Amino acid sequence: MVDKEYLKLCTEILERGTSKDDRTGVGTKSIFGYQMRFDLAKGFPLLTTKKINFNLVWSELLWFIKGDTNIKFLLENNNNIWNEWAFKKWVESSEYSGVDMTDFGHRVLTDKNFAEEYKKEMTNFKNKILTDDSFAKKYGDLGNVYGKQWRNFDGVDQLKTLVEQIKENPTSRRLILSAWNPSEVDTMALPPCHTMFQFYVLDGKLSCQLYQRSGDVFLGVPFNIASYALLTMLIAKECNLQLGEFVHTLGDAHIYNNHIEQVKEQLSREPYELPSVKIADFNSIFDLKIEDVKLEGYNSHPFIKAPIAV
Repeated sequence: MVDKEYLKLCTEILERGTSKDDRTGVGTKSIFGYQMRFDLAKGFPLLTTKKINFNLVWSELLWFIKGDTNIKFLLENNNNIWNEWAFKKWVESSEYSGVDMTDFGHRVLTDKNFAEEYKKEMTNFKNKILTDDSFAKKYGDLGNVYGKQWRNFDGVDQLKTLVEQIKENPTSRRLILSAWNPSEVDTMALPPCHTMFQFYVLDGKLSCQLYQRSGDVFLGVPFNIASYALLTMLIAKECNLQLGEFVHTLGDAHIYNNHIEQVKEQLSREPYELPSVKIADFNSIFDLKIEDVKLEGYNSHPFIKAPIAV
């Protein structure tokens, strides 16, 4: 079961993780080097011990596939998971004249009055992104993040090439896409955490292994599992292949100190059966639209809220 594999990782970190400082200042419990395996033929690996918003997973993946790097597309699809990084660029600019937003990620958790001001400024920011094209172009773009690297890594459309290679030479050991571009890391709002992935075809089945240098195990990793499983499903469908495994390899796997109680709550829950995904017929993954992918039969425990570290 997907939940049991994931919760085993959570337990491993809680029991033998080492306290480690990090760039956000929150602090983590961390282990280095961990691997999980998920058989995609047994159901779609979306956690059930807490609710995961599938729309956020799918709209972000489609954003990557399109090669987009601007949060406007995400906001148009009610996806707010990248807002903080774009917002940070706006409030640190010389054009911003609102309430001081220094260290907003921490202050919003401890100062109720500030949290209200933050909410107003974020709402204003999102409205500007959606209604003002010049503002969106300047402050909605996150730099050369995933979509840019997937579709234009120093002039190479890696994703398009990868799909073509799977069709033409499925036994290749070079079915690899890298999001880690050393020459452009400093131009990204957040350097890629899921840095590279490799496909593998055997007996007509497509498998994928992701290497993730850094994994926020409570908030990020459940999305990463679902996202790369879905990508594998989409590419398998285009290439007329069956589903194999999704293998998730983590470097620094960590739980933030302010997520530990939430993780313990999740560990107390029993999993449900896995859902499935219905994918409309399509010729190319590059033609896909939001409405072409639907989640079916998803039963889960309620959401568990936790602050994001920016």
